[in-house]
Amino acid sequence: MARPNKANSVAELADHFRESNAAVLTEYRGLTVAQLKTLRRTLGSTVTYAVVKNTLTKIAAKEAGVTGVDDLLAGPSAIAFVKGDAVDAAKAIRNFAKENPALVIKGGLMDGKALSASDIHKLADLESREVLLSKLAGAMKAKQTQAAALFAAPLSKTARALGALQAKLEADPANAAAPQAPAAAEEAPVEAAAETEAPEATDVEAPAETVTEETADETAAEAPAEAAASEETPEG
Repeated sequence: MARPNKANSVAELADHFRESNAAVLTEYRGLTVAQLKTLRRTLGSTVTYAVVKNTLTKIAAKEAGVTGVDDLLAGPSAIAFVKGDAVDAAKAIRNFAKENPALVIKGGLMDGKALSASDIHKLADLESREVLLSKLAGAMKAKQTQAAALFAAPLSKTARALGALQAKLEADPANAAAPQAPAAAEEAPVEAAAETEAPEATDVEAPAETVTEETADETAAEAPAEAAASEETPEG
């Protein structure tokens, strides 16, 4: 640590625990100073990689309210305090350990929960926050584009239909009166029906002639009675 005073060292470590999103505990035995510098540069500005004393680190963890790290603080220890994306830090440490086997991942912390070495490797296999946000933004943009296309399709179809109708009317203005033609055609059957009904009215009068003939017969039947009456008159 940069400060030789133990109290200051404990306070600094406690602040790191409080301010970090995650922490990865490692064993650095066998790594050279040059390799440690390369690791720090690889981790970037959002990660503080510090070689620590196990006893002071346990005290600092207790002051910060952190549990689950005591068992990991055995042998030479160095902690990567992550204030940025924990996935990116886990990837960088995992990849560096593959190229430099002297770096051993012991375990870590994330959101106040203890992580095993296996958990750190699984975390490194996840997609980073930036990648997830990029995918989310791409999906939202695709949805917006799809919705805009669905909304624009009916409007485009209507515009084409109106344009075609306007072009047709401009080419042949007489078409504007065309819709009135069916009305005249509908009146024609009415007149034809009137002409057809005329003969039927004549047929209805036919029974009247029949009644006249029957009346004539009745008159003829009454004639002999009158003749008989006239014959009886002389004898009187």
